[in-house]
Amino acid sequence: MPTSPARSPEPATDTPRRVTKRRGQTRRRLLDAAVEVFAENGFGRSTVEQICERGGYTRGAFYSNFASLDEMFFAMWEQRSSAMLAQIRLAADSSSIDLSWLTAAEKLRAGTELVLGVVPVDDQWYRINAEFTAHALRNPSLKKALAAREDTILATIVPILEKALHRLGRRVVGDPRVLGRALVALHDGTSVQCLIEDDDASARELRLELFTHVVAAYTEPDTTHTHTHRKEGSS
Repeated sequence: MPTSPARSPEPATDTPRRVTKRRGQTRRRLLDAAVEVFAENGFGRSTVEQICERGGYTRGAFYSNFASLDEMFFAMWEQRSSAMLAQIRLAADSSSIDLSWLTAAEKLRAGTELVLGVVPVDDQWYRINAEFTAHALRNPSLKKALAAREDTILATIVPILEKALHRLGRRVVGDPRVLGRALVALHDGTSVQCLIEDDDASARELRLELFTHVVAAYTEPDTTHTHTHRKEGSS
C-alpha cells in the first residue's frame, strides 16, 4: 500500500498535546472526515489534503493535531475501541435483566447475545481497519504499535468478560487471555461473513451460535459461585 509523503513511518506518541475545547472539536471533526475519506478512497490512497477539504480545515489544523495519517488512524482506533469497551462494560455489568429463570445453556446464550449486541459489525470501519492492518504489516514499527494496542484491548476486555461470566455462573478454564484471543479472532472472521452474505440475519444468528459455543468450550460451571449463591439465598 503506497505511503504519502506526509505520513511518518510510525505514530508520534512521545509528546502529548494539550487539548482545548476548540481543539478537541477540530480533532473530532477531522477524525470524522478521515473516516469518510478512508472508507471511500482506501487508506493508502487518502491524503491530508482530502481529509482537510472534507472537514473544512487547513493543513495547519491537521498538523496541529496529528503528525501523520498513521497517527490519525491510531487516534481513530483508540476512539472507537474506547466507545466499544464502554458499551461492553455496560452490557456485562447490567443487572436489569433477570436470567435466573433460564437453564444454564439458555443463560449462556442470552448473556453472550447481550454482550455481542453492543459489538459493532461496521462495513465502513472494517474496510479502514483491514487496509491499515495490511499497511502496518509492511512496516515493522507500525506492526509493533498495532500489536501493542491489541494487547491493551485484550488486557482491558478479559476482566470484563470474567465478570460477565461470573454473573452467568461460569468461569474460564485455563488462561483467560486465550479465550480473549479466540473471541477476537472469531469477531474478525464472522464480521466478514456478516458483511458479505446477502442473508444478514442468518449470518448474525450463526455468529451468535459460534460465540456461544466458543465461550462454552473455554469455560465451565462455577460451582463455588453456585454454592455461595445458594447459601446466601437460604440464609
